[in-house]
Amino acid sequence: MITKKTLLASAALALLTGWSLTHAAGQMAPPAPGPRFGHSLPDAPADTPRPLPALDPAIKAKADALFTDAAAVGETRALLVLRDGRPIYERYGTGFGPDTKLISWSMAKSITAVLTGFLVADGQLSLNAPAPVAAWQRSGDPRGAITLADLLHMSSGLEHVEEGDPVWNGDTVTMLFGTGAQDMAGFAEAKPAVARPGEVFNYSSSTSVILADILTDALTPSQGADARREAMREFIQGRLIEPLGMTSLTPEFDARGTMIGGSIMHATARDYARFGEFLRNRGVANGQRLLPESWMDFMLTPSPTDGGYGGHIWLNRSRPAGVGPALWPDRGPNDLFACIGHQGQYIIVSPSQRVTIVRLGITRDDQFPSLRSHLADLQGAL
Repeated sequence: MITKKTLLASAALALLTGWSLTHAAGQMAPPAPGPRFGHSLPDAPADTPRPLPALDPAIKAKADALFTDAAAVGETRALLVLRDGRPIYERYGTGFGPDTKLISWSMAKSITAVLTGFLVADGQLSLNAPAPVAAWQRSGDPRGAITLADLLHMSSGLEHVEEGDPVWNGDTVTMLFGTGAQDMAGFAEAKPAVARPGEVFNYSSSTSVILADILTDALTPSQGADARREAMREFIQGRLIEPLGMTSLTPEFDARGTMIGGSIMHATARDYARFGEFLRNRGVANGQRLLPESWMDFMLTPSPTDGGYGGHIWLNRSRPAGVGPALWPDRGPNDLFACIGHQGQYIIVSPSQRVTIVRLGITRDDQFPSLRSHLADLQGAL
């Protein structure tokens, strides 16, 4: 049977044909005390992983298991662990290395949320006002009541179907690779309302593309695809890439110039870790506050419709009855949160432990319970 995993993976291969995977497996020794994780960090060796004498053996064993127990957790392509902003473990699968850009899948949603926060802080958007979507502005249209907060909480009430049955009937596949691909935001925004805003939790990649469209419209009045792409690229460059040093971050766009803010960005493991550190430090990078603390409070507050989800980010909290766990609320601290993507992409942040973990790879649906257990074991060992 063709699954969403298979279809999206095949499409991703087509998208990523041009990416070069030039580095062999490697695990770097821990740096001497000094500068935090940044541009000066040396490249990981392209040879057999060497031991890390400064690392607690229990932590190393839990980390190594994410590579050696591939039958249970799938293929781990990159694993990076930071404590207090400094790497204590870094390892890559064969054919991957510190310069390899890997796809974000839904981790992109949290990046989109941060970009939204910048524009709200700038006064160009309002969190609790009706979302400025032209297609929803007709008198009597119930979609006109949808706010940015509703979109960020995945509770817009729109008829978005993340995974269809069969899979190609789902909105995600149709939007990314089917008839909606030329104008993804138009496809997503045209869906009717089936619930009141704020009433029902409905996880949806289409929702994040709507947010990306709203951001772009706030950045430029132009409807030209080139102008829209350039406006968003410049915004990301100035507000995220340069201040955080995320030089590998590469968002993708549809034919209309709308950023695919729910699922398709690329970056190295180290740059995903930089983003995690930015969140761990509550919007501060290199001693400078870039994002208001109030926005971080919003992102990390459980939404009214699902306690395990905040503002486009997953929380280590209990979810509604009958809904599967995203993290491990029975084991980890309450302040732990994560950006999570299709096939097992994770940026895990544990502020009380001063820890950020990045895991990138390929995991099947049936392997996810084991992957979560291994990641919980690693987080617990730290």
